[in-house]
Amino acid sequence: MTAQRSALYFGTVAHQRLRPRRHALGYRMFSALIDLGELPTLTQSCRLFSHNRFNVFSFYDRDHGGGGAALRPWVEAQLAEAGITLGAQGSIELLSSPRMFGYAFNPLTVYFCWENPGQLAAILYEVNNTFGQRHTYVITAGLGADRLVRQSCSKRFYVSPFLEMAMTYHFRIMPPAQTTAITIAAHDRDGPVLLASFCGQRRSLTDASLMKALLLFPLATFKVVAAIHWQALKLFLKGVPLVKRPPAPNHTATFVTDAGE
Repeated sequence: MTAQRSALYFGTVAHQRLRPRRHALGYRMFSALIDLGELPTLTQSCRLFSHNRFNVFSFYDRDHGGGGAALRPWVEAQLAEAGITLGAQGSIELLSSPRMFGYAFNPLTVYFCWENPGQLAAILYEVNNTFGQRHTYVITAGLGADRLVRQSCSKRFYVSPFLEMAMTYHFRIMPPAQTTAITIAAHDRDGPVLLASFCGQRRSLTDASLMKALLLFPLATFKVVAAIHWQALKLFLKGVPLVKRPPAPNHTATFVTDAGE
């Protein structure tokens, strides 16, 4: 019997701004790793979790990708445009916050696209801003000797009114196993400006672990939006200049096929 890949990760979100004013935040959070191929099994085995249906915890395809009814074909279309085909042994896992009581806002969803177990083909970084816009960075990937993924790409999508557009993202990723870690450093021409990370420990995705997440992180998905606006107010009061929002990119995805640092 194949071990279940889907899981929960209990951990910590941390942000550290270095310039022009120093600012830091950190809070406990959990994320769900969803193997898209396991969704039918998950909905049968967990009473607290549903797919495309209201529950205490739920996962809706339309919250991601192109906003359509089926998510996996959308992911495969993005991979095909980057020249990648996963094949029969391929799998797609995404790390994000599920809906809690019907609500979720994910600033970042990370898709791990595997050609086969142990062989990572690409990572997709799906970014949502608070203006209702979404953009995805599709970046080819491979594991280093230390089992980490290192990637870079230019910023193409407006996220924060306190960050310039002329920036480069540097990703350092520990794909989900017993632990996972997502670290993003945003650099401008003078060096690093912002460091953001999520580090978590794996828990089985069961009703027991979902109930524990509910008790440890009540209203966690509402907390994300509240924290974004609260931290924005703090930055504004510290005198960090505002950056005007440009028009959204003409394309909903950016493709990077040579992304090593």
